[in-house]
Amino acid sequence: MVYAYIQDVPIGENLYRRVIAELGPEPLAGQLAHLCVRKSDDRLQYIDVWESVEACTQAFDDRIHKAVDTAFGGARPDTEPTVDPLDILHTIIIGRDETWS
Repeated sequence: MVYAYIQDVPIGENLYRRVIAELGPEPLAGQLAHLCVRKSDDRLQYIDVWESVEACTQAFDDRIHKAVDTAFGGARPDTEPTVDPLDILHTIIIGRDETWS
């Protein structure tokens, strides 16, 4: 079942670019889409779509937390930003149709 969420993150573009550089060019297993948008206060918001909540959790455990830790220079905040899951009714992903999940 597709898993998607919105997350406001307390970082700016420069730190975001460092995180992305630390992740490297290899796609994250199970990630279907990632959007990073700038909000009016220059903070960022992520919109992520994953094959499943398990794929998302695994990616955070295997790669994302390590990349964030490195980008923050080991001073990453103790808590994660709030994740607001999206109630997905229908998705169309190129080459794949997930209907009324």
